[in-house]
Amino acid sequence: MERESFKSRLGFILVSAGCAIGIGNVWKFPYVAGKNGGGLFVLIYLFFLAIMGIPILVLELSLGRASRKSLVKAYKTLEPRGSKWHIHGWAGLGGCYLLMMFYTCVAGWMVDYACKFGFGAFVGVTTEQADGVFNDMLANPAEMLLFMAINVILGFAVCAGGIKNGLERISKWMMIALLGLIVVLAVNSLFLSGAGEGLSFYLLPDFSSLERVGFINIISSAMSQAFFTLSVGIGSMQIFGSYMSKDNTLTSEAVRITVLDTFVAIMSGLIIFPACFTYNVTPAEGPSLVFSALPKIFINMPFGRIWGTLFFLFMSFASFSTLSAVFENLISSCMDNFGISRKKSTLINCAVVLIGSIPCVLGFNLLSGVSLFGMNILDMEDFAVSNLLLPGGSIVFLLFCTLKAGWGFDSFLAEANTGKGIKLRRGLVYYFKYVLPVLMLFVFIMGLIPSGK
Repeated sequence: MERESFKSRLGFILVSAGCAIGIGNVWKFPYVAGKNGGGLFVLIYLFFLAIMGIPILVLELSLGRASRKSLVKAYKTLEPRGSKWHIHGWAGLGGCYLLMMFYTCVAGWMVDYACKFGFGAFVGVTTEQADGVFNDMLANPAEMLLFMAINVILGFAVCAGGIKNGLERISKWMMIALLGLIVVLAVNSLFLSGAGEGLSFYLLPDFSSLERVGFINIISSAMSQAFFTLSVGIGSMQIFGSYMSKDNTLTSEAVRITVLDTFVAIMSGLIIFPACFTYNVTPAEGPSLVFSALPKIFINMPFGRIWGTLFFLFMSFASFSTLSAVFENLISSCMDNFGISRKKSTLINCAVVLIGSIPCVLGFNLLSGVSLFGMNILDMEDFAVSNLLLPGGSIVFLLFCTLKAGWGFDSFLAEANTGKGIKLRRGLVYYFKYVLPVLMLFVFIMGLIPSGK
C-alpha cells in the first residue's frame, strides 16, 4: 500500500511545527526564561537551538523519509541485518503513549480555562480568589475527566480522516488561527504600561543574572529547553518525515520548523512579561505562572474577560496541535506494526489513551496520596518522558545515524542532503560524532540531577 503524503509543503511545515509547538513553548518557555534571568537566557537558548536542536531534528526526520515508515519499521528497514536498534522504536512508541497520558490532562486545563473566561466564571473574582478557581478545578475529577476526554476524542476524530483530509486540513487552519491569536495578544501587551520594563527584562541580556542564578544553571536550562521544545527523541517528529517528499533538504525543512516553533515561544514571552511588569507579578513565578498568576492579571485588566478567553484559546490550540500530531504517530505505528486499518487503529488508540490518562487526572484528587520521590503522578510521567526518554532517545538516534554499526553517517548525509536547499557538509561528521554526543550526554545527566531552584 502506497504511503500517504501531505497535500502541500505548507501543510507539512504547519503540521510538523504544530507537533513541536505546544505547552512547552507557551507555558514552559516563559517561566523558565523568567527564572533564569530573562534576556541572557533567551540569547543562550537560541544559540543551543541552532547548534543542537536543529541537527537532532534533521536526524529524526531522516529516519522517517529514508524508510517511509514509522519508527520500529524504520529501524528494521535501515539497520544492519541482525542488529537490535529497532528495540528503541518500541521504547519511543511507549514514550509517546506516556507523553499523552499526562499531556491530555494539561491540555484539558487549557480548554477548561478558555471556557471559564468565556462564560464569565472569573467575573467578580478577586485577586485573592483566583488561586481558588484552579484548586477547585484540580479537586473536581469529573470536570477534569470531561475536558481531558474532549481533547482525546476530538484529536483522534481529526486523525481518523488521514493525513490529507484529517490532520493536515484541520491543523493547517488551527495553526493559522494560533499564529493570528498570538500576534493580537502580543500587540495588546505591548501597549500596557509595564511593556518597556517587561521587554527590557525579556530581550536585553543582563549579565548580573550569571551571579544571581548561576552560570551552569542558565546554560543547562537553555540547553534543555532548546532540546525539549522540538519534541525529538521518541519518534513524534520522525513520523512526519515518513510522509515527506524528497524535493527539499531536511536541513531546510528543520530550519523552517524550528523558526516557526521559536517564533511562538518568543511571542509567548512578549505576551506574558509586559503583563507581569504591569500588574506586579513575579516573572520567576514558575509552573503556576499560567494558571495562577496570569488569571490575576486578566481579572484586573480592561476587557480582561476577552483577553483571558483569547489567551487560553491560543493555549488550547497550541496543546491540541501537539496532541493530534502525536495521536497520528500512535495510529500510524499500530497500522505499520500490526497491519490493521486506520479506523481500527484509531478506535483502539483512542480507548488506550483515554484509559491511560485517567491516573494523571485522579492524581490531583482521588489518587493525590500516590507519590514517588515527592512527585505526583503527572510529575512522575513528565520526568520519565522529559528527563529520560527524550534525551536518551535522541542519543540513540545520533549513534544510529553516525556509527558504522548502525545506519552510518554517509547514508544519513545522503538522505539529509537530498533535494534543494541547505546541505550539510561532510566535514560535519566530526561535530556529529564527537561534539554533539557530549552536548546530549550533558543534557541527559543534568536532567537527572534534582533541581534546587
